[in-house]
Amino acid sequence: MGALEYLKHYTYEDYKLWEGKWELYEGYPVAMSPSPMISHQALAAEILFEIKRSIGECERCLVLAEEDYKLSDDTVLRPDVVLICDEPNDAYITKAPEIIIEVLSKSTAKNDEGYKFQKYEAEKVNYYIIIYPDELYAKVYKLKEGKYDKQGDFSSQNYDFEETLCKASVNFDKVFKRFRK
Repeated sequence: MGALEYLKHYTYEDYKLWEGKWELYEGYPVAMSPSPMISHQALAAEILFEIKRSIGECERCLVLAEEDYKLSDDTVLRPDVVLICDEPNDAYITKAPEIIIEVLSKSTAKNDEGYKFQKYEAEKVNYYIIIYPDELYAKVYKLKEGKYDKQGDFSSQNYDFEETLCKASVNFDKVFKRFRK
Protein backbone atom coordinates (compact mmCIF):
# COMPACT_ATOMS: atom_id res chain seq x y z
CA MET A 1 0.00 0.00 0.00
CA GLY A 2 1.14 3.53 -0.78
CA ALA A 3 1.31 6.25 1.86
CA LEU A 4 -1.68 8.13 0.40
CA GLU A 5 -3.95 5.15 1.04
CA TYR A 6 -3.74 5.86 4.79
CA LEU A 7 -4.88 9.47 4.44
CA LYS A 8 -8.53 10.34 4.89
CA HIS A 9 -10.42 11.18 1.71
CA TYR A 10 -12.30 14.46 2.22
CA THR A 11 -15.40 15.82 0.49
CA TYR A 12 -17.00 19.20 -0.01
CA GLU A 13 -19.04 18.67 3.18
CA ASP A 14 -15.78 18.36 5.17
CA TYR A 15 -14.21 21.27 3.30
CA LYS A 16 -17.06 23.65 4.27
CA LEU A 17 -16.19 23.18 7.95
CA TRP A 18 -12.50 24.06 7.71
CA GLU A 19 -11.12 27.37 8.94
CA GLY A 20 -8.55 29.28 6.94
CA LYS A 21 -7.88 29.07 3.21
CA TRP A 22 -7.86 25.62 1.64
CA GLU A 23 -8.38 23.85 -1.63
CA LEU A 24 -9.40 20.23 -2.10
CA TYR A 25 -7.53 18.19 -4.72
CA GLU A 26 -9.38 14.93 -5.38
CA GLY A 27 -10.10 14.43 -1.69
CA TYR A 28 -6.76 15.71 -0.36
CA PRO A 29 -6.57 19.06 1.47
CA VAL A 30 -4.11 21.69 0.23
CA ALA A 31 -3.39 24.67 2.51
CA MET A 32 -3.27 28.10 0.91
CA SER A 33 -1.27 29.82 3.60
CA PRO A 34 0.44 32.00 4.49
CA SER A 35 -1.63 34.84 3.10
CA PRO A 36 -0.47 36.11 -0.29
CA MET A 37 1.87 39.08 -0.41
CA ILE A 38 0.39 42.54 -0.84
CA SER A 39 1.66 42.73 -4.43
CA HIS A 40 -0.12 39.43 -5.20
CA GLN A 41 -3.45 40.74 -3.91
CA ALA A 42 -2.95 44.14 -5.57
CA LEU A 43 -2.27 42.51 -8.97
CA ALA A 44 -5.35 40.32 -8.59
CA ALA A 45 -7.40 43.45 -7.78
CA GLU A 46 -6.00 45.33 -10.79
CA ILE A 47 -6.89 42.55 -13.21
CA LEU A 48 -10.32 42.12 -11.61
CA PHE A 49 -10.93 45.84 -12.10
CA GLU A 50 -9.75 45.70 -15.73
CA ILE A 51 -12.09 42.85 -16.59
CA LYS A 52 -15.00 44.44 -14.71
CA ARG A 53 -14.42 47.72 -16.55
CA SER A 54 -14.33 45.95 -19.91
CA ILE A 55 -17.61 44.06 -19.50
CA GLY A 56 -19.39 47.25 -18.45
CA GLU A 57 -23.06 46.84 -17.66
CA CYS A 58 -23.34 43.22 -18.86
CA GLU A 59 -25.89 41.71 -16.49
CA ARG A 60 -25.19 38.05 -17.28
CA CYS A 61 -21.60 37.96 -16.01
CA LEU A 62 -19.75 38.61 -12.75
CA VAL A 63 -16.07 39.13 -11.98
CA LEU A 64 -15.14 37.57 -8.63
CA ALA A 65 -12.07 37.06 -6.47
CA GLU A 66 -11.22 33.99 -4.39
CA GLU A 67 -14.51 32.18 -4.94
CA ASP A 68 -14.87 28.39 -4.57
CA TYR A 69 -15.05 26.51 -7.87
CA LYS A 70 -16.51 23.07 -7.11
CA LEU A 71 -15.43 20.65 -9.83
CA SER A 72 -16.71 17.56 -8.02
CA ASP A 73 -17.63 16.45 -4.51
CA ASP A 74 -13.93 15.98 -3.69
CA THR A 75 -12.29 18.74 -5.76
CA VAL A 76 -12.69 22.43 -4.91
CA LEU A 77 -10.34 25.09 -6.29
CA ARG A 78 -10.19 28.77 -5.37
CA PRO A 79 -8.90 30.84 -8.32
CA ASP A 80 -7.60 34.35 -7.68
CA VAL A 81 -10.02 35.94 -10.19
CA VAL A 82 -12.81 34.53 -12.38
CA LEU A 83 -15.28 35.75 -14.96
CA ILE A 84 -18.47 33.70 -14.67
CA CYS A 85 -21.59 34.02 -16.77
CA ASP A 86 -25.08 32.63 -16.24
CA GLU A 87 -23.99 30.81 -13.06
CA PRO A 88 -27.03 29.01 -11.60
CA ASN A 89 -25.63 28.51 -8.08
CA ASP A 90 -25.07 31.15 -5.41
CA ALA A 91 -23.02 29.07 -2.94
CA TYR A 92 -20.05 28.31 -5.23
CA ILE A 93 -19.10 28.17 -8.90
CA THR A 94 -20.51 25.04 -10.55
CA LYS A 95 -19.79 25.47 -14.24
CA ALA A 96 -16.61 26.37 -16.07
CA PRO A 97 -15.82 30.08 -15.78
CA GLU A 98 -15.15 31.90 -19.02
CA ILE A 99 -11.83 33.23 -17.65
CA ILE A 100 -9.67 32.13 -14.72
CA ILE A 101 -6.66 34.13 -13.51
CA GLU A 102 -4.04 32.84 -11.10
CA VAL A 103 -1.34 35.14 -9.73
CA LEU A 104 1.69 32.99 -8.98
CA SER A 105 3.42 32.88 -5.67
CA LYS A 106 6.40 30.71 -4.81
CA SER A 107 4.23 28.39 -2.71
CA THR A 108 1.56 27.85 -5.40
CA ALA A 109 3.48 28.04 -8.69
CA LYS A 110 3.75 24.29 -9.20
CA ASN A 111 0.02 23.81 -8.59
CA ASP A 112 -1.02 26.76 -10.79
CA GLU A 113 1.19 25.72 -13.72
CA GLY A 114 0.55 21.99 -13.33
CA TYR A 115 -2.45 20.61 -11.48
CA LYS A 116 -4.76 23.59 -11.96
CA PHE A 117 -3.70 24.06 -15.59
CA GLN A 118 -4.75 20.46 -16.30
CA LYS A 119 -7.99 20.75 -14.32
CA TYR A 120 -9.07 24.02 -15.95
CA GLU A 121 -8.26 22.61 -19.38
CA ALA A 122 -10.26 19.42 -18.65
CA GLU A 123 -13.19 21.51 -17.35
CA LYS A 124 -13.11 23.53 -20.59
CA VAL A 125 -12.43 26.95 -19.07
CA ASN A 126 -12.18 29.18 -22.18
CA TYR A 127 -9.23 31.25 -21.00
CA TYR A 128 -6.56 30.67 -18.37
CA ILE A 129 -4.20 33.49 -17.42
CA ILE A 130 -1.14 32.96 -15.25
CA ILE A 131 0.38 36.18 -13.90
CA TYR A 132 4.06 36.26 -12.97
CA PRO A 133 4.29 39.09 -10.41
CA ASP A 134 8.09 39.19 -10.12
CA GLU A 135 8.58 39.50 -13.88
CA LEU A 136 5.39 41.56 -14.47
CA TYR A 137 3.94 39.59 -17.35
CA ALA A 138 1.05 37.22 -17.98
CA LYS A 139 0.75 34.05 -20.04
CA VAL A 140 -2.64 33.84 -21.73
CA TYR A 141 -4.01 30.45 -22.80
CA LYS A 142 -7.11 29.93 -24.93
CA LEU A 143 -8.98 26.64 -25.19
CA LYS A 144 -8.84 25.28 -28.75
CA GLU A 145 -10.14 21.84 -29.60
CA GLY A 146 -10.02 20.79 -25.94
CA LYS A 147 -6.41 21.90 -25.30
CA TYR A 148 -4.88 25.15 -24.16
CA ASP A 149 -3.12 27.11 -26.88
CA LYS A 150 -0.72 29.76 -25.61
CA GLN A 151 -1.74 33.14 -27.00
CA GLY A 152 1.44 34.84 -25.83
CA ASP A 153 3.26 36.59 -23.01
CA PHE A 154 1.74 39.98 -22.24
CA SER A 155 3.28 42.83 -20.28
CA SER A 156 2.11 46.03 -21.96
CA GLN A 157 -0.33 44.86 -24.61
CA ASN A 158 -4.10 44.73 -24.66
CA TYR A 159 -5.80 41.34 -25.02
CA ASP A 160 -9.39 40.92 -26.20
CA PHE A 161 -11.14 37.74 -25.08
CA GLU A 162 -13.12 37.03 -28.24
CA GLU A 163 -15.02 34.07 -26.86
CA THR A 164 -16.60 35.49 -23.73
CA LEU A 165 -20.28 36.28 -23.39
CA CYS A 166 -19.64 39.86 -22.27
CA LYS A 167 -16.63 40.58 -24.50
CA ALA A 168 -13.95 41.10 -21.89
CA SER A 169 -10.51 42.60 -22.42
CA VAL A 170 -7.43 43.38 -20.34
CA ASN A 171 -4.95 46.20 -20.79
CA PHE A 172 -1.85 44.60 -19.26
CA ASP A 173 0.01 47.92 -19.30
CA LYS A 174 -2.57 49.29 -16.83
CA VAL A 175 -2.46 46.11 -14.73
CA PHE A 176 1.33 46.21 -14.30
CA LYS A 177 1.94 49.99 -14.43
CA ARG A 178 2.07 50.76 -10.70
CA PHE A 179 4.36 47.76 -10.02
CA ARG A 180 7.08 48.81 -12.49
CA LYS A 181 10.12 50.43 -10.95
